[in-house]
Amino acid sequence: MKLLLPFLAVTLVACSRKSDDGTAKMAQRLEQIAANANATNNPFLNHQRAELLRKKLSTPIAPKTEVDTRMEMALEYLRAGETEIALQEFKAAAPVIQKLAGQERLQQQWFLERFLGLAYMRLGEQQNCVARHTSASCLLPLGEKGVHEITHGSSNAINYFATALQKNPDDLESLWLLNLAYMTLGKYPDAVPRQWLIPPRAFESEYDIKHFQDVAAEAGVAVFGLAGGVAMEDFDNDGDLDLMCSSWGLRDQIRYFENAGKGKFVERTKEAKLTGIVGGLNLVHADYNNDGFRDVLVLRGAWLRTEGAHPNSLLRNNGDGTFSDVTEAAGLLSFHPTQTATWFDFDGDGDLDLFIGNESTPGNPHPCELYRNNGNGIFTECAAALGVNVIGFVKGVVSGDYDNDGWPDLYLSRFQEPNILFRNIGGRHFEDVTSAAGVAEPIDSFPCWFWDYDNDGHLDLFVSSYSYEASMDKVAADYLRLPNPGEVPRLYHNNGNGTFTDVAKAVRLNRVLVTMGCNFGDLDNDGWLDFYAGTGDPTLGSLMPNRMFRNDQGRMFRDVTTSGGFGHVQKGHAIAFGDIDNDGDQDVFAVLGGAYEGDGFQKALFLNPGHGNNWITLRLQGTKSNRDAIGARIEVRTPDRKIYRTICTGGSFGSQTLQVGIGLGAATRIDAITVQWPLPSKPTQTFTNVPINSVIAIREGQSTIRETQLP
Repeated sequence: MKLLLPFLAVTLVACSRKSDDGTAKMAQRLEQIAANANATNNPFLNHQRAELLRKKLSTPIAPKTEVDTRMEMALEYLRAGETEIALQEFKAAAPVIQKLAGQERLQQQWFLERFLGLAYMRLGEQQNCVARHTSASCLLPLGEKGVHEITHGSSNAINYFATALQKNPDDLESLWLLNLAYMTLGKYPDAVPRQWLIPPRAFESEYDIKHFQDVAAEAGVAVFGLAGGVAMEDFDNDGDLDLMCSSWGLRDQIRYFENAGKGKFVERTKEAKLTGIVGGLNLVHADYNNDGFRDVLVLRGAWLRTEGAHPNSLLRNNGDGTFSDVTEAAGLLSFHPTQTATWFDFDGDGDLDLFIGNESTPGNPHPCELYRNNGNGIFTECAAALGVNVIGFVKGVVSGDYDNDGWPDLYLSRFQEPNILFRNIGGRHFEDVTSAAGVAEPIDSFPCWFWDYDNDGHLDLFVSSYSYEASMDKVAADYLRLPNPGEVPRLYHNNGNGTFTDVAKAVRLNRVLVTMGCNFGDLDNDGWLDFYAGTGDPTLGSLMPNRMFRNDQGRMFRDVTTSGGFGHVQKGHAIAFGDIDNDGDQDVFAVLGGAYEGDGFQKALFLNPGHGNNWITLRLQGTKSNRDAIGARIEVRTPDRKIYRTICTGGSFGSQTLQVGIGLGAATRIDAITVQWPLPSKPTQTFTNVPINSVIAIREGQSTIRETQLP
């Protein structure tokens, strides 16, 4: 053994250097992409776009062209976060508008008033919600602690929105923002003109879930950023859930936060050797090499069309507090716009494979990719051979064994196209069964997931809507219970025979949701899965509340947004449920912030107040199946019912812990826990005498369980 030690040391150093080289090479590649970015084609490079428009104003042009150019330039400055400059430029357009004739002048004046109202509204947000950020900032309906200290922005916004409404009383976006502006001044509802008042009852919760305090600042994770992803997991295997977050700006650094215990975090980005790994709209984690440490996939290029041919990053967890970019070494280096992927063992060999859903646009095809894990740290692309090289604008992809045959299937959410359900045929190929299953809608879709919402042992399917055109008008109309063309989600109940039935209306989920990040968990440990929808779109005026829905015993979903304190009006992206402070209930982490350069916001961590119900947390370890047992099915039997869960990271936008917390409600004992391991043979183990209110480790093939001590 002594003779081997020098050889092993040299080998480890060589591997470390090679890993560091992969990280450095990816960092250089990403910097080059940022340096060469084309502001003409990339609508989110707002500073550059504003300056390009300014150059057009340097030469004499016709009044109509000048108005259009100056208004667009001002809007780009607003998107860039340069609100004072935007206000100056909007006001500079006013005298030029007067040179226009007739209807053109009236229309441009109306646009100008709305834009000025929006700019002042944004100024109020920046001066208060961002600069003077508190846990009550931007939570709808605003309470006393959310009222703005600096009132200049909202006061002016009210005047402009009122003028716009006088000219067009059907302008629901201005109506909504007017009410919101009054809230920020502490004058809602009394001071709102009666004809424009959104009544307080519109915001009332349908159940009191108890208030979840946003403790992100105290926990050390209220970092500012744009739209991005989150991976919530115990990356260092110390028993606490850590966080890795992304922000999608081309030079926005990935951030890694280590849980120091009791829900307090310390940033370890530099120590984790992640410096230079930037961007990414979404993260999806899994232990791809079965070494006991969870790795992270960073997904890039979404929404950028021809500008989005960016590489993803596979960040290997080295088990020593550091990560290495091994994308190229693993055979995963490709250049496509994407934000969605799923880890699953499609061929049943015990190694996790990877499906990536790419975004194709006319004349710019980017087929989806399926990478087979060769078991040696290297992947082989095989999408075409297995029939899943789909062309489409794929916004969400999830895996789950919906027909209980032991082979995990795939569901693809394609924006403004029919969605696709692929049935896994023995790990040899996939069959499109969408039509027979009846799960093609909604056409305006985004996040999705498999779950057993009614605890009947069959995986159901949730596909949320993304009704982004005139989204604020549609959401406002929905709150006011007015007819509108907004798209609603689909909740597909699994009939157990290969078909699904949409029950969204029956369970009261036929609400207009403009959903981006979204995920599910059990808020009150009652054994029924609830969900949180992060809402919004890039438009700065889309200040709609994120929505939380409580599952009422599988019979219906009740809106608990207001009672729980979840109604953030900032853009909601990646969502993750998990027990951050190890007290047995699930907390909720939300990445907030928009797509435009100046539309950033602080992240939120909603701490669960507890609801008095019992619980069990399971940490599964596969031996023949994949290490984290992704795809394993769990049945918990209590004296009065059965509760079902499947091991996964949740929805398609937000990657939450693979340890599974299961609420038991009032049950005071567990009769048995059955685990079906994720292999084609469906090996099953049953455990009795399992203590409640504890964390239990279960290892595949072992007949005993291990109760783990909380940190």
